[in-house]
Order: sequence, then structure tokens, then C-alpha cells
Amino acid sequence: MDQRIFHGNLKPEDIAQALLAEFNRGNLRAQTLGQNENLAVQIGTRPGAPSGGQTALTVTIQKAPDGILIQLGQQEWLGVATSLGWSALTALRNPFSLISRLDDIAQDVENLQLNERVWQVVNQAAAAMGASHQLSERLSRMICEYCGTANPVGASACIACGAPMGKSQPRTCPNCGFIILRGETKCPNCGQVLQD
Repeated sequence: MDQRIFHGNLKPEDIAQALLAEFNRGNLRAQTLGQNENLAVQIGTRPGAPSGGQTALTVTIQKAPDGILIQLGQQEWLGVATSLGWSALTALRNPFSLISRLDDIAQDVENLQLNERVWQVVNQAAAAMGASHQLSERLSRMICEYCGTANPVGASACIACGAPMGKSQPRTCPNCGFIILRGETKCPNCGQVLQD
């Protein structure tokens, strides 16, 4: 499962609407399930589509600290593979039949690129709303455990009381480099279980 966190003033409905606008047309249809802070957008081939094989993908969008978490499920590609296989088989029997299957092949190639297209739409919608992968102000500060003052990440001593900030320094996920807050046992970006 592919997932990304976007930080900023972003709501799950914003991304869901962008996905619906992009994918609820042509051979594809999209629908939203859930409500408020936990949505799922299902994107799939319309029943009886004139060309290409069947495919489906679920995008889960949920509220996260200072932003949203987006997860792409596993794409159902068996229908697309069957359609491409049929195109190859008919071309082997009669190369001229390939001309009549060009629409199917083009739609199958487009369906295979569905994951990339979803991420493009999500990235564009997030950028349009001022959100990004960059850490929010809250996550780019560390709190002094002695006096509770916010300090810039990397400060060696608290700007208010002068206490050492070594234990308060954030750490990063060894798998993806995402900043891990104190007390987190699992990376919120890639899901890697963290060792102390």
C-alpha cells in the first residue's frame, strides 16, 4: 500500500472532490464513501465500457496531525492483463486485427498508469491549497522538557531556561527519513516499526 502525508490546511473532502472531478468521466467512474475525516474514493472502469479491460483502485483519505494521510490500495489489474493478453493473442493469429484493438490497447495502457495519475491529481490539489510534504510549524519545533518553551529544531540549549535539548531532539525514520515525534513507535509516513 502506497501512502503519503500532506501537511497544511487541507481536508479529506478537498482531495476527494479533486479525484471525483478527474476520474468520474470517460471509461472510468469514481465515487466517495465515508464522511468527514475518513473518506474512501473508489475509482473503477464503468460497467460495459466500450474499450479496455476492467480495473479498480481505492484511495483512502483521512485526517492526520497537521494535514491528511492518503493511502492507495492495490490496483485490480487482472481485467487489464486479460485484455492485453487477448490483444497479443489476436495479433499473433492475424497482425491486421491489431488495428481493430488499438482503442483497447490505449485504454489498457492508460489504466495501468492509474496510480501515477491519482498521485498527480493529489499533488496538484494539495499544491493548489498550499499543502505539501514539508513539515508544519508545529513539527519543526521542539519543546523543552524543563520549561515547555518551543525551540528551533537543532538548538543545543533552550532559548528560555538554558537547559540541554539533547533528549528533545527529533529523530528520523531509518527507512524513509520522515521526522518521528517522541513516543511514536511506528513511522506515520511508511509504517516502519521503530526501534528505541
